[in-house]
Amino acid sequence: MFPNFEGKRVPDVTFRVRQNNEWKSITPADLFAGKTVVVFSLPGAFTPTCSSTHLPRYNELAPTFKAHGVDDILCVSVNDTFVMNEWAKDQDAANITLVPDGNGEFTDGVGLLVDKSDLGFGKRSWRYSMLVKDGVIVKQFIEPQKPGDPFEVSDADTMLNFIAPNAKKPDQVAIFTREGCGFCAKAKELLTQLGYDYAEVPLAHTVRNRVVGAVTGKGTVPQIFINGEYIGGAEELEAWSRQAKAA
Repeated sequence: MFPNFEGKRVPDVTFRVRQNNEWKSITPADLFAGKTVVVFSLPGAFTPTCSSTHLPRYNELAPTFKAHGVDDILCVSVNDTFVMNEWAKDQDAANITLVPDGNGEFTDGVGLLVDKSDLGFGKRSWRYSMLVKDGVIVKQFIEPQKPGDPFEVSDADTMLNFIAPNAKKPDQVAIFTREGCGFCAKAKELLTQLGYDYAEVPLAHTVRNRVVGAVTGKGTVPQIFINGEYIGGAEELEAWSRQAKAA
């Protein structure tokens, strides 16, 4: 079993980071003093689950965390500052502070430094998350100690549910479009009027019919999805919005 550090202070270690082509030292006081902070840690930058799910979801939910009293969200990994800086650019993770625990001292200090030599990683962090208030660890979510890289409890949704069980999470809205499509423009305008921050997926004519047909069974755009529900095209969106207002 991994040790539980709830009620204890975070390790007093110094992080060496590279900012604006200069070396800088960051202490726990800089990161935690007087703040409510969510920390999540993962095995390595650019690795699959870390890049596809773990970090992106924290980045996506960051505004919701902040609306419920969280000052900062930190991602800690046993990587050097150059790797973490490049990963931050790759992920476009403006809402997250990436912290390089290059020597593994912070991770070791919370008892979660593990040997991943079988993967050629050397010493790395076990996957976990924690809520820290003014430098004191209030809550930890540590992945179960089983083979592989379990990802069951350190995710952003689990942490947000702990902090604010009734928090309204961002809507998941996507729209398939094509260039020069008047109906697409109309649908996007309506989505904006409805207050949705949608993700647009523009499709080239060479693949549009295959993609839209495979996903929706239809052959035209726009095609709209809201929170896992398939809405349809522009006319269906108008009908859906009228029904939603009437409900």
